[in-house]
Amino acid sequence: MLFRQTLAPWVALLRWNKPSGRLILLIPAGWSLWLTPDAPPSWALVLMIVLGGLSVSGAGCIANDLWDRRIDRNVERARQRPLAQGSLSVEQAVVVLIVLLIISLGVVLNLPDSVRNLCLALACLALPPILIYPSAKRWFPYPQAVLALCWGFAVLIPWAAQTGNLNGGWPLAGCWVATLLWTFSFDTVYAMADRPDDARMALNSSALTLGSSVLRVVGVTYALSMLALAVAAAVAIAGPVAVAAATAIPAPAAAAAPLQLQLQLQLLQQQLLLQQLQLLLLLRLQQLQQQQQQLLLQRMQLLLQQQLLMQQPLQ
Repeated sequence: MLFRQTLAPWVALLRWNKPSGRLILLIPAGWSLWLTPDAPPSWALVLMIVLGGLSVSGAGCIANDLWDRRIDRNVERARQRPLAQGSLSVEQAVVVLIVLLIISLGVVLNLPDSVRNLCLALACLALPPILIYPSAKRWFPYPQAVLALCWGFAVLIPWAAQTGNLNGGWPLAGCWVATLLWTFSFDTVYAMADRPDDARMALNSSALTLGSSVLRVVGVTYALSMLALAVAAAVAIAGPVAVAAATAIPAPAAAAAPLQLQLQLQLLQQQLLLQQLQLLLLLRLQQLQQQQQQLLLQRMQLLLQQQLLMQQPLQ
């Protein structure tokens, strides 16, 4: 009873009653960290990225509910949200939003001096689209594209925090493009559940704008996201392989080579193997996410078919 009356609204405000949507933001951050030339990252950096990502994600949810608190009352999927049903006030939500943004700023300010300024600049660039995104459904036909842009910073900021620059070449570009396409795809699938309510209230979504071609477009963007990530991973892995090949020592000379050089070569080979295993794990996580999206699509198709059957006049 105590949880239901006091803690449950706060948990729902941050969407931690449905944590999968918050945790998947960490997947692109993981891609970015493990595709950098300096991979694997330190555990300290990983923990800071996790804390910052969860704080920003929570802030985005609150901004969304503040924008949509009147709309959510008329949407079946969202009418139980705390601001929509009045279990929390606007003032309380704004206070939590500010606290989360302060935590996010604290994470950036605690990064090493060599990377702090770049990460702070990227965080400042990310803030406007994060706060404006919830309004995009009122004025932009593809609001899911705005969300994708927000999620793109989940690639850029971890990369900058690990390397101190954005000179990532194909690995960084491929990871960023894959994240944009992947985010647009899964959020378009989620938007399909709200199509009747959005159409009734004259709101935009990519699911509505794409009309009957939405399934084909989502299939193509999912495929392109996998291709972009595969290219990024292949180029990232090829870099250490080329270095190892260039520093390889012929058998007769190896015996006379300094022990330090041999140890460096062995360390490089071990790091390459670790990166390959980590990338395989990340790709598997993406496959599981896509399987969940496909199941959701199938459920939505069945629901739409049932609605169409119910709307047909009796003969």
